[in-house]
Amino acid sequence: MAAQTKLRPSHRIAPRVALLPCLIASGLGLAAPSWAQQRVAALNEVVVSGSRSEQARDDLAVSTEVIGRDDIESKQITDIRDAVRDLPNVSVKRSPARFGLAQGNTGRDGNAGFNIRGLDGNRVLLLTDGIRTPRSYVFSANAFGRDYFDIGLVERIEIIKGPASALYGSDGLAGLVNFITRDPSSYLREGKSFGGSASIGYSGDDNGTRGGVTLAGKANDTLQWLISANVGRSSALENMGTNNAANVDRTTPNPQRDRNKALLAKVILTPNADQRHGFTFEHIDKTSRYDLLSGASKPPFSSTSVIGLNAKTDLQRDRFTYDGRLRLNAAVADNLLAVVSYQKAKSREFIYEDRYTAADRTRDVTYDESTWQLGLQADKTIRMGDWAQKITYGFDYTRTNVENLQTGLVPPTGESYPLKRFPDTRETSSAFYVQDEFIHDRWSITPGIRFDRFSLDAKQAGFNAQAVSLSGSAVSPKLGVLFRATPQWSVYGNYASGFKAPNAFQVNNFFENVISGYRTIPNPNLKPEKSQNIELGLRGRTGILSFDVAAFTGDYKDLIENDRQVGGVFGSRTNPATFQSVNIGRARISGFEIKGELDFTNDGNGFTVPFAYGQTRGRDRTNNRPLNSIDPSKASVGVKYQAPVWSVRLDAVNHARKKWSDIDGTEVTTGTQFQTPAATTFDLSAQWRIRKDLRLNASITNLTNKRYWMWSDVRGLTSTSNIRDAYTQPGRSFNVSLVADF
Repeated sequence: MAAQTKLRPSHRIAPRVALLPCLIASGLGLAAPSWAQQRVAALNEVVVSGSRSEQARDDLAVSTEVIGRDDIESKQITDIRDAVRDLPNVSVKRSPARFGLAQGNTGRDGNAGFNIRGLDGNRVLLLTDGIRTPRSYVFSANAFGRDYFDIGLVERIEIIKGPASALYGSDGLAGLVNFITRDPSSYLREGKSFGGSASIGYSGDDNGTRGGVTLAGKANDTLQWLISANVGRSSALENMGTNNAANVDRTTPNPQRDRNKALLAKVILTPNADQRHGFTFEHIDKTSRYDLLSGASKPPFSSTSVIGLNAKTDLQRDRFTYDGRLRLNAAVADNLLAVVSYQKAKSREFIYEDRYTAADRTRDVTYDESTWQLGLQADKTIRMGDWAQKITYGFDYTRTNVENLQTGLVPPTGESYPLKRFPDTRETSSAFYVQDEFIHDRWSITPGIRFDRFSLDAKQAGFNAQAVSLSGSAVSPKLGVLFRATPQWSVYGNYASGFKAPNAFQVNNFFENVISGYRTIPNPNLKPEKSQNIELGLRGRTGILSFDVAAFTGDYKDLIENDRQVGGVFGSRTNPATFQSVNIGRARISGFEIKGELDFTNDGNGFTVPFAYGQTRGRDRTNNRPLNSIDPSKASVGVKYQAPVWSVRLDAVNHARKKWSDIDGTEVTTGTQFQTPAATTFDLSAQWRIRKDLRLNASITNLTNKRYWMWSDVRGLTSTSNIRDAYTQPGRSFNVSLVADF
């Protein structure tokens, strides 16, 4: 965990936030019935992730973000980092690739994963079409992130903030992100039997090029199909560094080559109106090659000085999914949903170190997950006078085999290869859930409960310590209440508890170097992480103004911290430094966010002004220190003009500075933590609809060439570091894409 106390907006943001009540008031005063109806229709997007069935976003008693295909195209979103650039209380960490063979993991994990409201890593539940995706794995100098996605295959991204889903799983303590892939129905509208799209693009922040094509067809009334393929090439993410030295003083990016390939294939069978059977194959393949000049030593050289360092990382994910939907109209269920999915993920890092006169070294590290996921869900709607009641219930089963291995040449003194950081483990979870939504006139009341049971079965073979198996269970209730005061105004509140079991690495992590005097040991007594969360929200769809306001607070206990030193002295052979994953006690995270849009358009033409602001604070309640995992507050505002065949948009995003009072300085062992200053960046984008089926998108990001840092990237970097510029974000860059429909 990491932390923060109360965050306040910087002086640059304060005037903007102060204007929001005025904007709300002006929206009420300028209300026009026709505009109000247009805005309610436009914002009432369909969301699947909140209830495991299509439901209007405004009918959910929870905070959601939906990034649709239009936004992905017009904003030229190419990866998960781009996707959350202007979202309040959401971020993606991406540190520069500055790692060595056996020390430091900075940048090894690329786009490491999502941070939602101050919690990150595996506490965020990531899904693709409702199927769980691989977790991150970080130990010492090894790190594999969670970017097993290709945005080119995605129709929309749904983000649920907070552990509000008793249906998908209680282990998403921070929330969930669901990537909904493309579907044939998106291309076969208006009676078409064949359709698709093709695109090419360039992104200046990483000198990337990409291309993709999607084909969809309808063989007959029963069979639809889709094939989508994408390829991409890019370099390192640019920064504002200027030192090109081929050694540890380097601040410009290390040479890097990324190659991405992705394939999606779907077959949809609809024998009749009461059945739908979907078969999906998804393949993701990402490769990065690094020439790590920043890892080279400076003269004069000793025998072990590093004079060359190269690395290659691979991420692969293959998924086969069957998704069946039946309309039963029976006494116990109206509809039945069945899912069977198999997923294989492989991660590998190979690194070669050329030393001056000492023997050269290599490291070859792999982390693999293979997962079966089964699900069965039913729903039943009952009407009782003025009340309607929808009961959703089901069963989930997940079984994952987790493996890791490290080999190489010339292990450190006191170590030997091959070795396992933790034993090969089978992780099994099963859950039964039920949710009952009561609807009466203007009220929706949705209680739910989830019963989870988990087990870790560790294999002793090839493991150098006593492998520990573990099992347990939990009950996680939730309650959501939504009141529609008028068609334009609604308020909601929700309570949700979370439960996250320890994983194989946390329970059985073991490593020992007697000569160097340090070790990590298993912890068979780890408890699951637990949370209690409350959120209150207000929605307004009034005239030209639509907005959402939410305030939230969560209490967390038994949070697991990996590799905490629990005893010993580093370097001592008789009393070695001992590290272990431990439950660290309690934490509290609270905050609020506001987002919305002013719409001055008529018949789709005219100005819109989107805006958002989010702030979170949190403390470790066992020592009253801030949580460093919490980002500074973020605010965004834009102005978009829409014309019949073209549009242009200017966006401003402000990142508040990270205050000293919001930093736990003990996380940095020597010196003081670098404090990120406030920064405001501007992005300019435009779209020209050359024809109905042909669009040209262009944008300039960081228009003013602002030099700035992201807090999540610089944690652990000292204020006196001479390589701070290596962690800066890209300067001014140009992006362009051409998209054709057919």
